[in-house]
Amino acid sequence: MDRIMIFDTTLRDGEQSPGAVLNVDEKIEISHLLEQMGVDIIEAGFPISSPGDFRAKGEFRP
Repeated sequence: MDRIMIFDTTLRDGEQSPGAVLNVDEKIEISHLLEQMGVDIIEAGFPISSPGDFRAKGEFRP
């Protein structure tokens, strides 16, 4: 049977909404929750685009 994989962009696209800003701790917490829910791929942002994304990149595990 084929398997459906879930690809989540909350941590990247979610911050594109006006007024939506996540700090590093919030991004890490959300990524852990997504992992617990069984999300296969989490797109966490672009480290080159912001200092916060750059700092957070070291906290995520593959």
